[in-house]
Amino acid sequence: MISSKYRALSAAARLDSRLIRRSLISTQSTDQGIPPPLTGIRVLDLTRVLAGPSCTMLLADMGADVIKVEEVTRGDDTRSWLPPSAAVSLNSPKESLHLPPESAYFLAVNRNKRSITVNFKDPAGLEVMQRLVRTSDVLVENFIAGKLAGMGLGWEDCKVLNPRLVYASITGYGQTGPFREAAGYDVIIEAEAGLMHITGEPDRPPSKVGVAVTDLMTGLYAHGAILAGLHSVQHTGKGVWIDCNLFETQLAGLANIASNYLIAGKEASRHGTAHPSIVPYQVFPCKGGFLMIGAGNDKQFRLLAERILEKPELADDARFANNAARVANREALVDIITQVLQRHERDYWIGRFTGLGVPFGPINNIQQTFAHPQVGARQATVEVDHPRAGKVKMVAPPVTYNGKRMPVRRPPPWLSQHTKEVMLELGYSQNEIAELRARKII
Repeated sequence: MISSKYRALSAAARLDSRLIRRSLISTQSTDQGIPPPLTGIRVLDLTRVLAGPSCTMLLADMGADVIKVEEVTRGDDTRSWLPPSAAVSLNSPKESLHLPPESAYFLAVNRNKRSITVNFKDPAGLEVMQRLVRTSDVLVENFIAGKLAGMGLGWEDCKVLNPRLVYASITGYGQTGPFREAAGYDVIIEAEAGLMHITGEPDRPPSKVGVAVTDLMTGLYAHGAILAGLHSVQHTGKGVWIDCNLFETQLAGLANIASNYLIAGKEASRHGTAHPSIVPYQVFPCKGGFLMIGAGNDKQFRLLAERILEKPELADDARFANNAARVANREALVDIITQVLQRHERDYWIGRFTGLGVPFGPINNIQQTFAHPQVGARQATVEVDHPRAGKVKMVAPPVTYNGKRMPVRRPPPWLSQHTKEVMLELGYSQNEIAELRARKII
């Protein structure tokens, strides 16, 4: 039987516990940036793959105690998305030896979290979840609209358990409308919400973006909305249900393209790396690589022509004298610049461009990206000790506060790494935990 002693904890005692957690923030030194601002905030993370986990990782980076709830045997889908993966250490905890290697995908968006496994389709697992809801400040989920409500963990259920809860739902299309029950996939939303239509070369089929940008944007929107929700709770004492979805995020991400259509009825098209209204503003080939050049005004174009390409006559050619003329004669100008650039290696042109004020950048592969001097100068990567994988490198949190980044306090967890720890915090006894494990509830 599950112990009832948790239910005996008074509301005052639970409040005292939460205040103690939150008071930790005031005791930390600000000599190294700022104290993690979400210290004392508990986030119940029922998300998987990318949009939700990237959101909860941002909250974890800011100090929140993020408890990632995973399926009992497989966990987050991305745990099985390998290769690539981190090599398994010979010193891995014995409890984890049955698990596959830690996938690079999972490691990318799950730092600073704790992992527990719960089968909350079972009444005993639902009880575990209800205890977690009572002690959490935020719940983030990315189930199909209505799915959790059918399992007893919808917004209406959870706000009864915890009236101050910030409940964030991340879906494909939102909680209402004819597509509310459709699953959300980044690449499908890219297609359906206009992004693919404007991505790729004009004479080629539409293309997806090289990374799941709609998922990532949605995670950013959700993270900001949750912070707003927490602020609202402080003022009103009432929880809030946040409805965040990929479709509307991508609509917002169309930015000026959306505005062009809504204001002027202007349909968009694909331009590859080129800009529809600025020339030259695109990728150009050179020997051994490519350069992105963005001469956005007449002054920059003159510098490009005279100082870099050593073709001063271009700046005085009536066809290229101003941006409107350059747009009208795009094909001729692009052909001239391409011919000149292909005479020399990429590094030669980098040297000629540097320091003159004409925007440019080499097209770097990923190895070259992480060898970029700015990466080292800014310490933009971090190495952490993982209990199963040893030293693991990852991209560091990208924001600094007073010159310091938020620390990576925990490596991404292995599956169920913290189940016992969290269950003890919830008031379960060792025997009850063993019983639930035997029944595959946790």
